[in-house]
Amino acid sequence: SRTLRTRSKAMETTSSTGCPQNLVDSLTDDPSSWENSPLLSVKQITPGGLELLNRTALSMRDIVRKDGGDERLKHRVLASVFYESSTRTSCSFQCAMLRLGGRVVHVDAGKSGNTSHKKGESLSDTIKCLECYSDVTVLRHPVVGSVAAVIQKVTKPVINAGDGIGEHPTQALLDLFTIREELGLIGANGEDRVLNIVLLGDLKHGRTVHSLAKLLARSGMKVKLRYCAPPSLQMPQDVKDYVSQYDLVQEELSDLRSAVQDADVLYVTRVQRERFTFAEDYEKVKGLYVVDEKVMESSPSEMIVMHPLPRVDEIAEEVDSDPRAAYFRQMENGMFVRMAILSLVLGKP
Repeated sequence: SRTLRTRSKAMETTSSTGCPQNLVDSLTDDPSSWENSPLLSVKQITPGGLELLNRTALSMRDIVRKDGGDERLKHRVLASVFYESSTRTSCSFQCAMLRLGGRVVHVDAGKSGNTSHKKGESLSDTIKCLECYSDVTVLRHPVVGSVAAVIQKVTKPVINAGDGIGEHPTQALLDLFTIREELGLIGANGEDRVLNIVLLGDLKHGRTVHSLAKLLARSGMKVKLRYCAPPSLQMPQDVKDYVSQYDLVQEELSDLRSAVQDADVLYVTRVQRERFTFAEDYEKVKGLYVVDEKVMESSPSEMIVMHPLPRVDEIAEEVDSDPRAAYFRQMENGMFVRMAILSLVLGKP
């Protein structure tokens, strides 16, 4: 393994974060800081803001389990705009809005969709038109930085649902909520516990792990990050550089069995075929890491397994019945966290 050098937290700049400076640390424990704010990057959220979001998500879970939802977002409309395929992010945001009494206009803007993108309309024009009909937009686009560019040109909140291989902030937020919930850290005195978190698979293209690594660094939690990936799919240097601003140990390993020793969390990602230019490059790396019963037998008894899904073959279905498999509970948490985000952004927490 290789341990990466760390340094103390440094002053953030626009160039180092990729997030407009006026948005960095803008979402705090004050609910008014969230109202009408875009959600572009995890770099916006302070540790206090995380605590507010977690409390709100827990209250949303209670509401859903008791009453199915409420009407706090009645007469509000969500524009759901996806230029890339999605099941969980799209559906959980739509269900989150519906459970809070709102309504949804969904736009499939991908290659098979039927929008004015095919006529040459710009992304910003599309979103500026849709905000004439709606109160908040959830946007996924294949180009890194596309959501940031749109935010500069609109007047209503836009939530980043993934910009290419860039960031996926709401996924990271639900992932961190799940880690804390599964390990019993919400509302507990676990400040001195150091968590060993393994990020496995396609770390080069995985926007989920890019955002999660950054969020863990910012969270104030004590964490050791282990990156386990093929040489061609290692965590990008800019992400490692960002994490190194905080007091976190980062390690790079190639052996899965070594990586999971004393791990608290194994976060698995699929090798993303759609991100490869050449099929032969994909074939070389697919299936290199498979979490199956044998891997689970050699893993800590309290370790949880997470995955943003969809999976292909990187987690065997036989693992689903293992109580340590948390990925479907993780998906349910996604709806609660996105309900919390929508309620905060629309001023109805």
